[in-house]
Formats: sequence, C-alpha cells, structure tokens
Amino acid sequence: MPWKECHVEDDRLRFVARLLDGEKMAPLCKEFGISRKTGYKIFDRYKDSGVQGLTDRSRRPYRHANQLPLTVEKWIVRLKREYPTWGAPKIRERLRRRCPDVHCPAISTVHAVLDRHGLVTRRRRARYRAEGTSLSRPAQPNDLWCADYKGEFMLADRRYCYPRPVTDFASRYLLGCEALSTTKEQYAFKVFERLFQEFGLPGRIRTDNGVPFASTSALYGLSKLAVWWLRLGIQLERIKPGHPEQNGRHERMHLTRKREATKPVAANTLQQQARFDAFLQRFNGERPHEALDMKVPAEVYTRSPRPYVGLPHLEYPFHDWSATVTHSAVSATAARR
Repeated sequence: MPWKECHVEDDRLRFVARLLDGEKMAPLCKEFGISRKTGYKIFDRYKDSGVQGLTDRSRRPYRHANQLPLTVEKWIVRLKREYPTWGAPKIRERLRRRCPDVHCPAISTVHAVLDRHGLVTRRRRARYRAEGTSLSRPAQPNDLWCADYKGEFMLADRRYCYPRPVTDFASRYLLGCEALSTTKEQYAFKVFERLFQEFGLPGRIRTDNGVPFASTSALYGLSKLAVWWLRLGIQLERIKPGHPEQNGRHERMHLTRKREATKPVAANTLQQQARFDAFLQRFNGERPHEALDMKVPAEVYTRSPRPYVGLPHLEYPFHDWSATVTHSAVSATAARR
C-alpha cells in the first residue's frame, strides 16, 4: 500500500471542518498536535478569508530597515545605462556628486543593484588546459629523463606513501625512487637537486600534468619546479592528459616496482624506502632488459656531461628594487638597487 501524502492545508481544512461540526477546541488541538492559540488563529483566518485563509502566508517582513530607497536604485540603473562601461565604484561616485543630499550606498550595494537588473557582465577567465607537448625519442643517456608520482598506497601504519621514481629514457636506468609522504613542491626540489648533483643535468624531463610538475592556475601551466628546470637549461616534455602510454617505458617500470617492492607493504616510510633502495639495485644491476639486448641498465647508462652548479644570483639594474610578492600583494620590499 503506498504512503499517503499529507499537506498542511489539508490538515487545517479537516481541523476547521471538525470545529464546524461542533467538536471542542482543546481536545481537537491536542489531537492535531497544535496549541490552542494556533487553533484559534487558524479558525479566525477561516472566518475572515474562507478556505484561502488556510494557506501559508508570506513570511517576508513588512519593511526593511536598511532597504535602499527605490529612487536611489532607479538613479543607479539610470547612471549605468548612461555610462555602460563604468563599474560600481564610478557609478557610486557619480551618484554622490549628482545627488549630494542623498545618502550614498556602499560600492557592494551599487554592484548588487546592477547585478539584480542584469547590468553586470561577468568575464570568463581563460584557464590553462593541458594539451601535452611534442615528445622526443632520444637514443643517448641523459637526453631525456622521465618522472612522475605513481600509485600512492597505504602503509601498515595507516599513512600514505607517494613513490616518486625517475628513470632515464634511453638506458631504462632507475635514477632514484623516493618514498615520500606528500607531493608538495618543496620535497620535489630536494629530491631532484640530489639527483642532479649525483648524475648531472638531463637535456629534457618528461612528466604528466599533475602537481608539482605543472600548475593549472599558472601562466602556461608552469609550476615553480618547472621554472627551476627551465632556468637550469632543461627542456620540458609533457604527455597528453589521460594518455599514460606516452610515457610507456616509465609505466612499465612501475609495474615491476609494484610487484617486487610493495607487496606486501612495509610497516612505515623508512622501511618502504629500504625496499625501494633494494629494488633500485636489482633493477639497475641484476635485471636484464630485452630492449637492451639482455643488458642491465647499469651497463648502458653513463653520467651526464653537464654538471649541476646551481643557479646564478639574479642581478638587477641599479634603478630597480626587489620585492617579495605573495598571492595578495607585495608583502615586503628590500633596499633599492
């Protein structure tokens, strides 16, 4: 049997009908679960307006203490139509000068009036869409490195581990595999700086479009890490979103790493890092690769001839001054140079 729909207006109508049949107010209010004051109010509304009085009335207040006068609102709309390219601050200032005796509303109120009348044009900000770059197929070590964060998993201590492996494209050499607890940029800087110091600088680095390698809110999708690479003379390669096969050699290494170093998971990050280190030694020095004519990557890989010496200090002309810029504004300034 389906549920019966019950409306408040129907209950009120039944309540009034039973009152008209002669039932007493007090027991009837108790049966309907309302107070006697509410019962008398419903009955009085029925006597004044009939059945229409049993419907819900508007709860809108009769007056608003801070409501903008209709005359001022019309003036705002008129000024906007007179100066269609002006915004709320200029409209407010024009209104203050034209009507000095009128209490001038706030800029936010002027904007709300314009928006309510459909006079505000919202500009859509062009957001960066990752499309990928042209991809190379070098045959020499260090011409292209591949990196990403792949396959986060939970350790036995209920904390997540984010593996960050880096491989050489031509030799399949696993340059490093770090067990990190986050994907923040500051940790990626330290990992890559250590790799650059040990193996030198590559010609290119291929990544996906995720954090920290790219940023959807930055110009051309460049993150701080990507800008650092460019300043070091490293070119960027990015695969298309949703196409991991464009980094197929790196993805194949992930499968081997997952089978040999993460099943079962370690107790904590330090023990998981020890497993990754042991896997790195086996992968580079013991495991032969069919694509390398059954050689191990350590027999093919050689250190990059480009050493890492860090970034030079930025020099500015004497008439410029340096400033620390945050997301909101300039927060601090240094001495003028």
